[in-house]
Amino acid sequence: MSVFNLNDQNAHIDNKIIAGLERLSQVFRVLLWEKAKEHKLSPIQIQLLIFIQHHSNDKTTVSYLAQEFNLTKPTISDAIKVLDRKGLLQKIAHTKDARSYSIRLTEEGQKVVEETENFVNPLKEIVSEADEADKVVLWANISNLIAVLNKMGIISVQRTCPNCQYYSVNNEVHFCSLLNQTLFTKDIRMDCPEFEAQ
Repeated sequence: MSVFNLNDQNAHIDNKIIAGLERLSQVFRVLLWEKAKEHKLSPIQIQLLIFIQHHSNDKTTVSYLAQEFNLTKPTISDAIKVLDRKGLLQKIAHTKDARSYSIRLTEEGQKVVEETENFVNPLKEIVSEADEADKVVLWANISNLIAVLNKMGIISVQRTCPNCQYYSVNNEVHFCSLLNQTLFTKDIRMDCPEFEAQ
């Protein structure tokens, strides 16, 4: 049975959901390409700039970025070289190892992020109009799907609550010991800045 065979797809809700998710992934590609063309950058270059802008120095090394984006180090290095040549970022050498460096954006790089990170706004507008209870159900399903894909090794880096050493579940109550609070579905984070791996 194929998700893409229309008879199979239309006969099974599971297949419709998978086909729908695939269609949504196309939306992200189209929206990102539009911004990339405006700035004469590739989609991955824009994604790198946005990620670097919003994450700490320890997450802006070539090795970490390769893991984060499921790409090879040479692919990330090539993208970084182009962004460096365009004056959108700068390399900051590590004091202990001159071969290692982290990456920070220049003012021009920050400006490009300001002009491109809104590529998701059409989707954001649609989601913002949904009922709050529907949003919670949708987020629960998305976060569960991401967690399972991470366990399967399809998503390699995952800084979400269930993977964090501060997270626990007791009698179906989710809790964060760092924040010292119960976590409801809407509180589960996809990318927590305080995340510590278990």
